[in-house]
Amino acid sequence: MGKSYAELDVYKDSMSFYIEIHRFTLTLPKFELYELGSQLRRAADSQVSNIVEGFGRKRYKAEFIRFLTFSHASSREISCHLEKIAILYPDKQKQVSELELKNEIISRKLYRFIEYVETSWKI
Repeated sequence: MGKSYAELDVYKDSMSFYIEIHRFTLTLPKFELYELGSQLRRAADSQVSNIVEGFGRKRYKAEFIRFLTFSHASSREISCHLEKIAILYPDKQKQVSELELKNEIISRKLYRFIEYVETSWKI
């Protein structure tokens, strides 16, 4: 395990995904910037930020797992918001499908990382 959260692949993927989500939400209708767009941005921010905060508590395995679990839960929230956007804005369907695929990949990585921390984590 590296000395920094920035070395984690799941962090790198989540940060890149957050930037992509942020840019995507700026293409939504103006009134959605402060509604669904804001919720989606906050969920993506929570996904990456909880990895960072958890890593800061890595000395305490249960705390680390707790924050990684928050991050994983945020990926489920992202999925829900993307589904709503796909229904409300059919013209965004292609972009939403691509984002959902990336979110699923990150979600699986988070799940596997949680399993690794639970079973093999050493400070």
